[in-house]
Amino acid sequence: MRIWDLHCHMSGVPGLTPEERLRALLVYADRMGIERLCVYMGLKWSQDPSPADLVQQNSEVLRAIAKYPDRAFGFVYLSAKHPEESLMELERCVANGPMVGVKLWVAEKCSVPDIDAIIGRAAELKAVIFQHTWFKTNGNYAGESTPDDLVQLARRFPDVPIICGHTGGTWELGIRAIRAQKNLYADLAGSDPTAGITEMAVRELGADRVIYGSDCGGRSFASQLAKVHGAQISDADKQKIFCDNLRGLMLPILKAKGIQA
Repeated sequence: MRIWDLHCHMSGVPGLTPEERLRALLVYADRMGIERLCVYMGLKWSQDPSPADLVQQNSEVLRAIAKYPDRAFGFVYLSAKHPEESLMELERCVANGPMVGVKLWVAEKCSVPDIDAIIGRAAELKAVIFQHTWFKTNGNYAGESTPDDLVQLARRFPDVPIICGHTGGTWELGIRAIRAQKNLYADLAGSDPTAGITEMAVRELGADRVIYGSDCGGRSFASQLAKVHGAQISDADKQKIFCDNLRGLMLPILKAKGIQA
């Protein structure tokens, strides 16, 4: 099967430079049969990045993907706390650069109105939009979004596809939270490979709204691939989850940039 990994980081990976770390990831990806990696955030993360942090981390990803353009796609790391500077990074890295997606993390909840300009411009550029979400038993970070926050955003942009990162971590709740919002997609990455996650996602959302990701290097490729390989679903649905759904979301911007995939 073709496998594209939606959810990859260069943290927790050996290497002193972005290029070395992406190369290390690709060694393992080759071993596991993964064709393409989507990479975002740099060598040292900040949960509440300043504009300068965003620029540095995005520049590190730009360096890495420039070394391996046939294997890795870059997503620009943005923050709704800094909408103007984030729009500038969106122009630098996507409109005028090689990146093809947007990554939003935990600095500010995605339900706030300040994020709307970022989402609107990303949609104009046909960029894939990925928002981290979590339902934490002991409470989220102050700016950390839940799937419920993402539903609020998705309702304001009903025609824009958005990926729900981690499907909220507590996936039984996350799947139910996004079920009725048809422009939201479930990212399988990051939770433990417990039995039933992929089957429930396919049953409740449909196979067309489920996407494989690993959250490497915080998680192994093998444990996250197992969620799909071991699922009691058809091979056709596995292929959708492993590659076809993500590739379908990315094709408009890839075509616009002349990228073959």
